[in-house]
Order: sequence, then C-alpha cells, then structure tokens
Amino acid sequence: MESKLVDQFHFSSTVSLHSSNRWWSGDTVAVVTGANKGIGLAVVKRFAELGLTVVLTARDEERGKKATEKLREEGLGNVRFFALDVSKAASIKTFVSWVETTFGGLDILVNNAGVSFNDIHENSVEFAETVIKTNFHGPKLLTESLLPLFRLSPSISRILSISSRLGSINKVRNHNIKETLQKERLSEEEIEGVVKMFLGDVKEGRWEREGWPQIWTDYSVSKLALNAYSRVLAKRFEGGRLSVNCFCPGYTQTSMTRGQGTHTPDAAGEVAVSLALLPPHDLPTGHFFLGFGPYNQSRL
Repeated sequence: MESKLVDQFHFSSTVSLHSSNRWWSGDTVAVVTGANKGIGLAVVKRFAELGLTVVLTARDEERGKKATEKLREEGLGNVRFFALDVSKAASIKTFVSWVETTFGGLDILVNNAGVSFNDIHENSVEFAETVIKTNFHGPKLLTESLLPLFRLSPSISRILSISSRLGSINKVRNHNIKETLQKERLSEEEIEGVVKMFLGDVKEGRWEREGWPQIWTDYSVSKLALNAYSRVLAKRFEGGRLSVNCFCPGYTQTSMTRGQGTHTPDAAGEVAVSLALLPPHDLPTGHFFLGFGPYNQSRL
C-alpha cells in the first residue's frame, strides 16, 4: 500500500464544538463498541463533548454502566449505555432492535471492541477462535445488522473500524494468501476462506510455517480480515452515502498493551473522532489511516 499524506483531506486532529465544518447535531447518533475503557471510552467522551448523542456499549454491563454514570457526572448527559457482546449473535440482535426502537437509526458506528490474549512479546494462538470471533466476525455481523438503520443523510453516514497496521497485507508471507487478499474484486467469501484456512492451520499445528504474520498472529489475522472486509464494504457502497474507513491508533497505552505505549487513549480517541467527523466534502471511503503525525493514509 502506497501511503499519502492525510492532509489532502484537510485533516485536523482537533475538532471544535463551534467548527465551521460542523455537520452534526444533538440528533446525530454515534455507536461505539467496547467503550467502557481505553480508546473506546475516549471516543465516547469526545463525541459527547462535541454534542452528539452517543451510545456506549460494553459486554460487561456493570463496567459499562459505571463508565456511563461517570461521564454523566461530568455533565455529559447525552451518553446512553447498552450491553453488547459483539462475539454473540443474540446480543447483537437485541442491540440492533434497541437502536431501531430508541433512535430509529444511527449515523456513525465505531467498531472498537477487540481482544488479544498475548503479552507484548508473546505470540500464542491458544485463543485464536475467540480473537477471530471478537475482532472480525463480531464487528462484521454487527455492521451488516446495522446497515439498514444508517440514515444515509446528506451528511453521509460513517463506519470507522479501529484496526492495526499488524493487519497489513505486507505482514503476510504466504504468496497465495497475499494474492487472494489483493484481488481487485475480492469477495466476502474469499475473506472467510482465508480466515477458515488460518483457523485450520492453528488446529493442525502448522500455523507457524504457513506464512501468517509473525507478530501477535491471531490478532494480526483478525485485523487483516477486518481491513479486507472494510475494503469490500466500501466498494459495495462506493458512490453512495456511506463512508467506510479503518484507523490504526498505533502503540497506545491501553489494557491490551499492559499500559505501555507512546500516547494515551485520549490522544488516540481525539484522532479517531476527527476522522469520524470529517466534513462530507473531505470524507474519503475505503481508506486506512495510520495516525499520529504525520498522519498517513492509504487505500485499504
């Protein structure tokens, strides 16, 4: 992927409540998954500060409610909570029904929920199925289930998936897999085939010699699949009123990195929100953003 500077889209990592490019209002509904802590919570807080109606979701109901209550105590009464476990189809179905009944639709989806069971310098695939289900199959099912509810208003609805450069195609060493994922007319079935192949290699104990990414392999494959799906989805709605992009926040100080990193969740959340709220005339689709200055982007 050839990187180009994001500022061709007049990108700024700071969005103002009184911005001249403000297209949103209090009726704009943003859903953020995995948002009781870390980057997800930072995204919810920033959206709320900017006046959007925000749905904070988390699989742990108690932690989600506590996070929401704390935001409300800070004066952000425009935050709602709903329990959502993206790894469970029944939970997704219940959530989508609630969104439709409560709001009638949504404008922004931030797919942030994700897991990794490795420490920084470990590379076990013991929980590969759970990682794939939570980081890829869950967000994909949630996105597909919510698609009929996107308002597709003049402002253009947006899907932003929090991803990782670990899921870049250049991390794959298997030529056949790389060739499949680089197809111009890549299909969802082919992406599923790649994921199935990986889980098969894990089950048979041959994953280390089959050319998969070498760092956090199961997590990397889950993000590889999410990036590929986002590209396919962007093409499906190309020329329409739905923008689909991915954002890699880089090495962020979260529970996943055991608090290590070069920047805070708030800093990452600020960039994510800025990307999600780009004005319609500057909003791309099918792009992978790699952030903290200089801000680079490439086609997915």
